[in-house]
Amino acid sequence: MTTKRKVMNVFEAILKYGHDEDFVPVGGEEFMATDAPAGSDEKIDVLRRRVEMGMPLWHGEDRRDYSGLTGAVRPRE
Repeated sequence: MTTKRKVMNVFEAILKYGHDEDFVPVGGEEFMATDAPAGSDEKIDVLRRRVEMGMPLWHGEDRRDYSGLTGAVRPRE
């Protein structure tokens, strides 16, 4: 019976899985810009998918500001 030992720190992870110093992200047809605003759940999901797929994290045409967006405003009490 083999038991899996949990990796406890970054050094153990590097020893077990290697490092990513030579990693070069690759774009493709699926590497498209997003209009999601910074900090939104949608933007975080897009960034997560990019990393998981080995794509660059940032796209040159991603939304850079909050212009044209509306949000809920709570009145002061």
